[in-house]
Amino acid sequence: MRAIRGLWRWRGNPLCRTSDLAEAWVALTALLLMLSVAPLTGALAGGGAHHALQRSVREQHEARHRVTATVVRPLERSPLSVDPEGASGEDLRSRVLAGWTGPDGSRHEAPVLVGLDQPSAGDRFALWTDARGREVARPLDPATATTHAVLAGFGAALAVAALVEAARRIVVWRLVRRRYARLEQEWERAGPDWGRTGAGS
Repeated sequence: MRAIRGLWRWRGNPLCRTSDLAEAWVALTALLLMLSVAPLTGALAGGGAHHALQRSVREQHEARHRVTATVVRPLERSPLSVDPEGASGEDLRSRVLAGWTGPDGSRHEAPVLVGLDQPSAGDRFALWTDARGREVARPLDPATATTHAVLAGFGAALAVAALVEAARRIVVWRLVRRRYARLEQEWERAGPDWGRTGAGS
């Protein structure tokens, strides 16, 4: 709006310099680019990310299987979390020796981290494995994938807007430098006669 008001203010104004008009046009162009190109880029980036992430979600759900594991014996507690989509890293998780049967029928036994407060032998819990029964992280869920895609779209739109604003500032900076250079040239021409009686008459 400031760019439009600037153009209207300088319309027909005898004090309007070429650089003033150029600066107002640059501001208006930057505003139009921010309102058109930035949202379009964000939508395209978000749509592409959403398509890729949803394909990854489908592939992970096809390749990973949820099985029921049984605690053989508790080991020790750990402040680490192996599942970045699950509980926060500050939650204490119990380390246990667990046994489970893979989707292919193979029998497995290994130490794993579980979200049980006080695990004991015989406790059951869900575990994600690959087709051969090896432990893997749980697959990405569609809602989380959509959230990531939306954030990617917003990030792309903001990046484009920031680039447009940076370009506008650079152009305005160059216009101002050129304006000051011309002003200095004018002062140098007027300098020798400055203060003399009858100078310029």
